[in-house]
Amino acid sequence: MCAKINNRKTLHQSRVFTLISENITLSNGVTTDLVIIRHPGASAIIPITAGNRVVMIHQYRHAVGGYIWEIPAGTFNAGEAPIVCAKRELIEETGYSAGSWQKLGEIIPVPGYSDERIHMFLADDLMPAVQNLDSDEMLDVHQIRFDDAMDMIRKGEIQDSKTISGLFMARQHLEGKR
Repeated sequence: MCAKINNRKTLHQSRVFTLISENITLSNGVTTDLVIIRHPGASAIIPITAGNRVVMIHQYRHAVGGYIWEIPAGTFNAGEAPIVCAKRELIEETGYSAGSWQKLGEIIPVPGYSDERIHMFLADDLMPAVQNLDSDEMLDVHQIRFDDAMDMIRKGEIQDSKTISGLFMARQHLEGKR
């Protein structure tokens, strides 16, 4: 460890994360105050149809002022394993379940101020299920050709970091299977 925690204080506890303040001394002798989001973790899914389309959502995100393109994802429930979260979120957000799952890896989206880790999964062999959105979720489900989704990244139409990471990880995995 490169830091000694001198003091820790909880600033806010939300239903999803905890905001804390830590006073730390780094191994180089510098003492500083940090505000950190402690997050339970999440799973994100790249669902691929038999026709090589990605099931994506166009979701309202108030923090960024509008709708953005995303892959389905969600936060762990207490004690929930990453794959269990992924399976639950795929059904809840898209109305699909998957017969085949492959873990692609993990990402840390904002390490400067959060410990959140997002576990990335490729899901295929999709079957219809019953969508079950949370009351605060406003989204539309779309099937987009995989190559078109990659073009949407290049054009700046997809800006969400987990979605960009997930699509690139899925492309790497899928190309390795060919």
